[in-house]
Amino acid sequence: MRVFIENLCVRRIAAAIRRLGILRAARACGGALTLLLMSPSVAAVETPNIIWIIGEDLGPELGCYGHPEVRTPNLDRLASDGVRYTRAFTVAPVCSASRSAFVTGMYQTSIGAHNHRSHRDDGFQLPSGVRVITDWLRDAGVYTANVRQLSMDPKEPFFRGTGKTDWNFAYTGRPFDSDRWDDLKSHQPFYAQINFSETHRGSDWNRAHLDVAKPADPAKVQLPPYYPDHPEVRADWAQYLNAVMALDKKVGYVLDRLEADGLADRTVVVFLGDHGRAMIRGKQWPYDSGLHIPLIIRWPKAIPVPSQFKPGTVNGQLIASIDLAATTLAIAGVPPPLTMQGRVFLGAGAGPERKHVFGGRDRGDETVDRIRTVRTKRYRYLKNFYPEQPFLQLNRYKEFSYPVISLMRDLHARGELNATQARLLAPTRPAEELYDLEADPFETNNLADAAENQETLRTLRSVLESWIVESNDQGRVAESAEIHEQWEAQMKANYDEKIRDRDLRLHRVVPTPLP
Repeated sequence: MRVFIENLCVRRIAAAIRRLGILRAARACGGALTLLLMSPSVAAVETPNIIWIIGEDLGPELGCYGHPEVRTPNLDRLASDGVRYTRAFTVAPVCSASRSAFVTGMYQTSIGAHNHRSHRDDGFQLPSGVRVITDWLRDAGVYTANVRQLSMDPKEPFFRGTGKTDWNFAYTGRPFDSDRWDDLKSHQPFYAQINFSETHRGSDWNRAHLDVAKPADPAKVQLPPYYPDHPEVRADWAQYLNAVMALDKKVGYVLDRLEADGLADRTVVVFLGDHGRAMIRGKQWPYDSGLHIPLIIRWPKAIPVPSQFKPGTVNGQLIASIDLAATTLAIAGVPPPLTMQGRVFLGAGAGPERKHVFGGRDRGDETVDRIRTVRTKRYRYLKNFYPEQPFLQLNRYKEFSYPVISLMRDLHARGELNATQARLLAPTRPAEELYDLEADPFETNNLADAAENQETLRTLRSVLESWIVESNDQGRVAESAEIHEQWEAQMKANYDEKIRDRDLRLHRVVPTPLP
């Protein structure tokens, strides 16, 4: 702790020097500056720059993670120079809840940010003592940015960040100092986020095949077993891989800019997804497909390497996305607050490896749900608090945006799905689910009722129940019916017509209007 405090003092004084010049800083800081400059430990203090590159709705479907039909040379290069983490998981399978968690280092369920698209416009404040990561860093003299303008050509439409935050709470003031890449060069040390949206369904997703030299071949893609082998499904999956490859181009541009601007040797690069892929049984579902994310970290050459970091290696420890906030603070020499739920896994203050990672799903748009899950390296356990509801609940956003959902409804009505695929259309869900990830990586064989797995079931059930209580899971208190009705009306108004238009475009029988 003494080292953390000393480093924090040094960084604050360094920030004063950058702002005021050394003579004015000396007068402002008094004798503390002289004493610290005379201290032999000060010269050894190294503060790296830190960049988070965030891909939206992105699972570990990258070349370096072993997916043959996707070519990601830039991310593969980043992994070869850094560490590729194979068991990194976000704590929520949807944008707003997930981002609220990893930007604060707190479970979304603990801070009231668990329901998707809630509290952004009603003035809801974070609990006392909880802050976003940039608040802690700015206090320590670190410059912060959420980069939109990335290219040296301001008219370049492709090489741009979105500037996305998407938090489920109100933030008063400016969470970042800048949105320009060029500001980073003259403000070091810095912490920057760069967000890319290619893998989020929308305009960038739809044109992704135009941005890659060799689009994925739908005939060669490998589908999860809960998908029907259908041309429309293959085309949809191939387009997701095209979006991943388009995102890789942007990552390459960022890495090249770091080199060209002389920043690479002093910048820690962190690449991650905000949650799993935007596919059926991915986004908004708390299985591996919705929670498992890529995580790659590259350490700069000019900064002493932490003992836990081995360049060019693969690391299989369990990491929760909220750990990134605590670890980033530690790398910057800022002691994470004792109340922060994220853990340091790299650098000074790194603790023991996690034995469990937790996650949860709550209301998504107008779709009411509550699922909690715990995962070990081998098993995943889920508790469904609304087992009477169908797995594939009505959600107008997904009904419109995910063509495979409507297709599977049509195929199911015609009896053309196998048992694994038809389970997604079942009218109810099991109260508990247990999967052996080693034997069943796609989580299709529920072992909760198997006699030989009851000890594992009881253990993980107990672990999850304890976490719900200890973390003060606010999902235990249901939202009011008025909130649900408001979202239901909004989604119905926004999407019913779009859904009908889409089905006409796809030459399907137009279904009865959604209730």
